[in-house]
Amino acid sequence: MATSDAPSPRTQSPDGLPPRRRILVLAICCMSLLIVSLDVTALNVALPSLGRELDADISGLQWTVDIYTVVIASFLMLSGSTADRVGRRRVFMTGLVVFVTGSVLCALAPGLGWLVAFRAAQAVGGSMLNPVAMSIITNTFRDPKELARAIGVWGGVVGISMAVGPVVGGALVQSFGWRAIFWINLPIGLAALFLTMRFVPESRAPRPRRLDPVGQLLVIVVLGGLTFGIIEGGKEGWTSPLLVAPVALAVAALVALLVYEPRRAQPLLEVRFFRSAPFSGAFGIAIAAFAGLGGFLFLNTIYLQDDRHLSALDAGLHLLPMAAVTLFFSPLSGYLVGHIGPRVPLLLAGTAITASGVLLTRLHPHTSLPLLFAAYALFGIGFGLVNAPLTNTAVTGMPRSQAGVAAGIASTGRQMGSALGVAVVGTALGAGSQTAGWWIIAACGLLVLAMGALTTGRWARGTAERAAEALPEESVPIAQQRPGA
Repeated sequence: MATSDAPSPRTQSPDGLPPRRRILVLAICCMSLLIVSLDVTALNVALPSLGRELDADISGLQWTVDIYTVVIASFLMLSGSTADRVGRRRVFMTGLVVFVTGSVLCALAPGLGWLVAFRAAQAVGGSMLNPVAMSIITNTFRDPKELARAIGVWGGVVGISMAVGPVVGGALVQSFGWRAIFWINLPIGLAALFLTMRFVPESRAPRPRRLDPVGQLLVIVVLGGLTFGIIEGGKEGWTSPLLVAPVALAVAALVALLVYEPRRAQPLLEVRFFRSAPFSGAFGIAIAAFAGLGGFLFLNTIYLQDDRHLSALDAGLHLLPMAAVTLFFSPLSGYLVGHIGPRVPLLLAGTAITASGVLLTRLHPHTSLPLLFAAYALFGIGFGLVNAPLTNTAVTGMPRSQAGVAAGIASTGRQMGSALGVAVVGTALGAGSQTAGWWIIAACGLLVLAMGALTTGRWARGTAERAAEALPEESVPIAQQRPGA
C-alpha cells in the first residue's frame, strides 16, 4: 500500500495518505462546498436587483432559488451511488465541470426563463459535489475522531460561506450587477478541478450498486410536485387545484417509492437506513433546519432591501452577526460531537432557532438594530450547531462502502428543506403576511428541538444498533470500525 505523495492520485488508495495529504484532500472538498453554498447565500442578496432587471415577481424569485435546490435534491442520491460505483474522484470532477459551465450560462442568461433553466443545469453539477465530497472525506479519514473533526471543518465552511456570501454578493451586485454572482464560481471551480486532478485519490465501493431509474423518477416527482404545488398553487389559495393536484401526485409517488424500493436488491433509496432513529432523525432535522435557513435568507433579503431600503451591500453587512457566530459555532459543534455526541448540539440548535424566529416576528421597518442583530445571532448559533451532528450521524452509522448513498440521502434532506422553506415562506409573503413567515421559521426550530431530543437518547441508540445488525455482514458501520481499518 502506498504511503508517500509520489503515486498518482489515480492509483493511490485513500487509506495510505499521510496526514498532510489528508488535510489537503479535505481542503479541496471544502472548496466544492464553498462554491455551492456561496451560490445560495450570495444570490439571495441579489434577488431584488435580479427581480427588477428581469421583471420577476415573488413566484419568479422563488423559482430562481428553488429550481436549484429541487434539482440538486432530486439527483443527490443518484450522484452518491454513482460515485460509489464508478469512482468518487471521477464523479466529483464531472460535477465541477458541469457546475462551472452552468454558472457561466446563468451569468449570460437573457431572461428569467433562461436563468431558471440554466440554474437547473448548474444544479445537476452541484448534485455531484457535496455528497460525493463527503464520501471522499469519509473514506479518507478512517479514525472516527478524526472524521468528526473533519466534519466540523466541513460545517465551518458553511459558516464561511454565510459570512462571505452576503457581503461578497452585495459588493458584486452593487459594483457589477447580479450576473457577477455566477462569474465568481468560474475561478474557484477551475482551481478545485485542477487540485482534484492533482491530489485527490480515486476510490469506489467494493460492490457497485446498479442504477435504479424507476426510483430516480419517483424521487423527482415527489420533490418537483411538492415544490410546484406550494409555489404555484399557493398564489391561488391553499385549496387551489394547482396546489392540491401536484401535492397529491407527490404523495402518491412517495407511497410508490416506499413500496417499490424495499423490493430491489440495490435500491436508490436504502430504506433500511431509516430503521435507525438517529439516521431518520438526522434526515428530518436536516429538512427542518434548512427549511428555516432557506426561509430566513429569502425573507431577510426582501425585508432589508424592500422594507428598510438598504443597498445590496448594506443588506449583506447586516447579516454579518449571523454569519460570524455561525463561523464560530460550526467547528465548536464538530468538537462537541466528537467528545460528547450529537444530543447537546442539536438541543441547543433547536432552542436558538426557535428563539430567533420568535424575535423576528416583531420586525417592522424601524426595528432597532440591537434587536435585529440579536435575532440574527441566535439563528447563527442554531444553524452553526446543527450541521456537524447531522452529517456525523448520517455517515458514521452506515457502512463505509455506502457512504456516498448515506451522504446523498442526508444532503437530499438539506436541499428538500431549503426548497420547501423558500416555497412555504415565499408563499406566505406573497399572501401579504411576513409575520407568518417568521412564525414558520420558529416552528422549524421547534421541530429541530423535538426530533433532536427524540432521536439521540438510549432508545434511539438501540434502534441504530438493530439497524446495523440488519445490514449485510460485510458492511460494517463506520462508527464500529477500528481506526485505520
